[in-house]
This record gives sequence, structure tokens and C-alpha cells, in this order.
Amino acid sequence: MEEIHIKETIPVRPSTPPFSQDHTLPLSHLDTDRNLNVTFRYLRVYVNTTTSNGLHPFNVIAAALSSALVHYYPLAATLRRGQVDDRLELFCSRDHLGVPLINATVNCPLEKLNYLDDSDPNFLDGLVPDPVQDYGLANPCVLQVTVFECGGWTLGAAIHHGLCDGLGATQFFNVMAELARGVGRISANPVWDRARLLGPRDPPRAEGVVREFLGLEKGSEPYGQVVGKVVRECFPVKDEWLEKFKKVLFEKSGSSFTTFEALGAFIWRAKVKASGVPGDENVKFAYSINIRKLVKPPLPAGYWGNGCVPMYAQLRARELIEQPVWKTAELIKKSKINATDEYVRSFIDFQELHYRDGITAGNRVSGFTDWRHLGHSTVDFGWGGPVTVLPLSRKLLGSVVPCFFLPYSSANAGKKDGFKVLVTLQETHMPAFKKEMEKFSSQDFDLS
Repeated sequence: MEEIHIKETIPVRPSTPPFSQDHTLPLSHLDTDRNLNVTFRYLRVYVNTTTSNGLHPFNVIAAALSSALVHYYPLAATLRRGQVDDRLELFCSRDHLGVPLINATVNCPLEKLNYLDDSDPNFLDGLVPDPVQDYGLANPCVLQVTVFECGGWTLGAAIHHGLCDGLGATQFFNVMAELARGVGRISANPVWDRARLLGPRDPPRAEGVVREFLGLEKGSEPYGQVVGKVVRECFPVKDEWLEKFKKVLFEKSGSSFTTFEALGAFIWRAKVKASGVPGDENVKFAYSINIRKLVKPPLPAGYWGNGCVPMYAQLRARELIEQPVWKTAELIKKSKINATDEYVRSFIDFQELHYRDGITAGNRVSGFTDWRHLGHSTVDFGWGGPVTVLPLSRKLLGSVVPCFFLPYSSANAGKKDGFKVLVTLQETHMPAFKKEMEKFSSQDFDLS
């Protein structure tokens, strides 16, 4: 049995002091969205290569992190609640400025574990820090380097979502990687200025479809209640199955759909059907859109805060289960029309007007995200890019049952056909969901 051995945890400080006086940095209204008061956790896997020149990954990461924090010191600061409005803010103190870095080992080679393509979720959890809520505020970024018997290694990251989204975190890790490779000048100079760039209008006015999707429930948790144990499982999606499915949808509807729209519609229905949601309840399909170039004016290139807003498609559960899948795919496709500067500004203004009133998208939210083309492979610390990238977060877009579209590990030569979907569900609902997914793999699509 593979065992993870934690050797030490060290605080990594910026290599030179980035400021002389303690100060507070305001966050944007996207950063303080209640749904983002969570830590997102993910894992990059690196194989041992000749280009590493015998360097130890932990030492390389520690030095690169220290240099990168000169530019991105907010990751080493502390999140806290503001006294005026209870929103999160960032307190930057010279006395508390560091990122905990965990040094760990595993007593087996990566190849034996298929480069973590299909490893036991409990084992994967041990490769990524899992801070409790208060610790996650005090230390919004915690990293873990785990070296395997083969010399390959993993970089596990736990970053509070209030500081950045996945794109912002990747910008930071790319800078770390550049510094690790000895690049003299970083490619992305960070831009903060969050309250001005993504602040509310004066006066704020939340209009249009935002009010159709968001409700108010004072005292509610942003993530709905789930009863019972939650489990995660991966399902293969072969190119042949997907192409046939999309072809059938085209024949039925006369419309072409992206993989995200088509497969998302199928899985959303399968999840709701397996979960036994009462027919008259509203269910939502939630996903993020990148607003960096959508807003007017566009956000500057170095902006690394949260630069996405949630988009929704919604139906009654009975309607979702009974209508043809192509109609659901069409609903998801049409929801993208809402992606405008006005939608973003209304979303921000809604946060300004109703933050204390318990903003919620409801308890029946299914979060979907596509990680197949996010550019994670650019993060090269000297060992080449990561061969596997895996999310471990269980909360996404107000959903505790998220679904990720993921590529197979590039080191796993036997799995090049298609991709995989990582699905989170209540344990008692998973058997029924598997039966629905068997219809997809057997190409019995049940499109009525």
C-alpha cells in the first residue's frame, strides 16, 4: 500500500521585503462572492527527466516560490472579515507573510499508479493540502511537494478562491516556473486594483437575467445541504461515442453542439434523474465564463483576481428529465447569449445590494467545468510541463456535486482515446447515475 510521508512544513517568505508598512488590500465584488469563500485544491504531476539535472523538486519550488512572492505577496498575506460590511479583505503584515510549503515523499513510482490518472481519491487527497476554514483564511495559499520513488513528483496547491480563480493561479505558477528555470524577467507583472476595475456602479443596479437566477435567503449557506456521504468517480468518454452522440443530436434538432453543451446536457439530466429531485423543483446547470476580455474596458493582461462569473441554465426537474436531450443542449447553448458586459455589471451590483441578504442560486445546482484546454502544460519548473492535472475541489459554483471534463495523463500512452469526466454525487445516487452513463457508453442514448 502506498504511503505518504510528511517530512516537514516550512514557511516560505518573499526573498526581498515587498513592502515597508502593514496595509489592507480590498478585494473585488467577484472575489467576495459567497460562493468563492472556499479553498480550491488541485494537483500537478511531473515525471523525472534528464533536464532536471539532479535538482531536488522541494528545493527548486521553495526558491522559486520565495522569488515569486516578491511580485505576488498577497498570496502570503492573511484574509479576514472587514469590520464595516463583513466582506473578506486582505491584511498584509510584515510579521505574518509566508506560504506554508509541505515536503513529502511516497514509497512507490508514479508509473505504478498510472501517473495518478485513476488513483484512489483518498490517496490523492493526501497529496494536496486540505486546510480547515480558519487556517485557509490565515494562509490563503498552501503548497505541497511530494517526491515519488522514481524521482517524479507532484505539486499540490490549496488556494483560497477569494484571491484568484484558476486562470489567476496559473498566471502565478507560470511566473514561479519561469523563475525556477532562471528567466531574468517575468512575463506577467501582476495587477491588483480590484475594487476599481470590478467594483459596483454608482448607483448600483442589478437588472436582467441575473435576478432570474439568483435569490435571497438570509442565513443560508451558499452551498446547498447534502445529506449523506459524497463520492467521486471517473467515467471514460471515447471519441467514437461522443461523435455518434453529437451526430444524433444534430439529426434530431438540426443544430450542432459543442462537446460541453451536448455531454453537459446528457450528464445534467442523468444526475438529476439519479438524484430523485422532486419534479416541481428548479434545477440549475452552472458554468463559468471568462470576462477578462468581455468587460468594457477589458481587464489588463496582468490581472490575476477572479475574472469569471457564473452562468446558468435552469428548468423544472420534471421538464429536464422528460424533454429531449437536444432541447437541454439548446438551452445551455442559448444561455451563453447572456454573457455581456451588462450581465457582469449587474452580477457585481447584485453582490453590492444584497451581500448581507444571503445570495443563493438554490440547492439544486450542478456545476460543470471543462479542464481539457486550460493551458496547465505551460507550468514547467525544469522537468517539462505536468503530465497530469487533477482537481480535488468538491465545491464549485454553488454546487457540492461538480463535474469536471478532464484530459487523460499525457504520460499514460494506453489512454489517448477521448477524455474522462470526474463526477461528484451522493453515494446513494451513484449506482443509478452509473446506469445512465452505461447508456452513453453502449450508445443507447435515450434521446426522447
